[in-house]
Amino acid sequence: MPDGTYWNREIETMGPRDVRALQDSRLRTQLDYLAERSPFYARKFADTGFPADRVTSVADLRDAPFTEKTELRDSQIADPPLGSHAAASMEEVIRLHSSSGTTGRPSYVGITRRDRDIWTEVVSRVYYCEGVRPTDVVVHGFGLGFFVGGLPLKDALENIGATFVPIGTGASDRLVTAIADAAGTVLTCTPSYAKYLAEHVREKLAMEPSDLKLQRVLLGAEPGGAIEAVRGRIASDYGAFVTEGLGNADVLPVYAATCEQLDGNHVLAPEFLALEVIDPDTGEVLEWEDGVRGELVATHLERQCVPLVRFRTRDRVEVKMSPCPCGRTGPRITCVGRTDDMLIVAGVNVWPSAITDVVAALHPRTTGNIQIVLDEPGPKVDPPLRIQAEHGDRAGDLDALRWELESLLREKLVVKTAVELVPAGRLPRFEMKAQLIRKRYEETPT
Repeated sequence: MPDGTYWNREIETMGPRDVRALQDSRLRTQLDYLAERSPFYARKFADTGFPADRVTSVADLRDAPFTEKTELRDSQIADPPLGSHAAASMEEVIRLHSSSGTTGRPSYVGITRRDRDIWTEVVSRVYYCEGVRPTDVVVHGFGLGFFVGGLPLKDALENIGATFVPIGTGASDRLVTAIADAAGTVLTCTPSYAKYLAEHVREKLAMEPSDLKLQRVLLGAEPGGAIEAVRGRIASDYGAFVTEGLGNADVLPVYAATCEQLDGNHVLAPEFLALEVIDPDTGEVLEWEDGVRGELVATHLERQCVPLVRFRTRDRVEVKMSPCPCGRTGPRITCVGRTDDMLIVAGVNVWPSAITDVVAALHPRTTGNIQIVLDEPGPKVDPPLRIQAEHGDRAGDLDALRWELESLLREKLVVKTAVELVPAGRLPRFEMKAQLIRKRYEETPT
């Protein structure tokens, strides 16, 4: 039960030895469940020679095969609607969600009543960690459709006792009205939408974002909330405290969040999720140490419908293990990009979020909005990397600004770029996930 500081003090402050014992016990139970209910993993483990029946600890997972997103899609195509990796019958499924399907056919996620209860518990911990309390009025800037950032978040906010106001995307004027009429204290949305809404209220409603009198803005669904320049600008625009949550449609809607210290996202589901950090190129398991960067891999320790073992999330994270003054004891992770968004420029790995970080740091001379322009498919790109960046109203000498940006990108990211400065408002705005790469090779000639 919540105690004013933690939603679940026992779990959130549990020591590492007790966490390991709890995870080891739950993993054994989950693998027994898979052996009985999952044809997908029975076949996968047999094909790779992984002795799942002899696993005694989470440490043994490093010998298990990875699960790729493409496998889940192929499984659902061959065995609709949920695939052979579903370990619950449709009679047990109470709800379907899906991923965005931006890289192909949408991937569907089913949940049982127990799965829903777990989601609600974990997301409640997340929002409580971010400061939501029963007295809050939360205006929801995410959609309520198939997206896991909809109904699961509603369930958790109502579980906390907060007032939930469902607005969704594509209705900015209505959202602003709802904040005013309902005395909204919290806004949930993507970093892209928070920036878009700030521009919208200034240009279309002739008011400042701070006039909305929000106390908190909770960001998620895309990298950006952890970028100090982006978060700082949103906080300044709204006069609100800005935090971030981290989740994945196939894993848990949200399972990690920023506390008042703003120093990484606390992992808040240790009894339901075992996480690893790997080298994305070699698959080598990396140690959980301060400053380690790698790809996050997730294994469900309790999941009925679509359980996953060593699922490659493609989230590239940085680890923090130093004690946090808030008292939560688990690891903290910050998403610094997606491995499937990575570009390779003259042998150097470059992430769009890192470019945004550099450009946004020059606000107000820049707006922080960028777009990478590719004339050929990546990930390998011949230098210079073409970048469009919006300059602000007080940019000054544009040639000097362009030179400074190219110099900073070369210094900080070791990449040669060709920066094109464009006026504020020229680049596309996004109410959901921002598309930072423009694939000109896919555009139809006009």
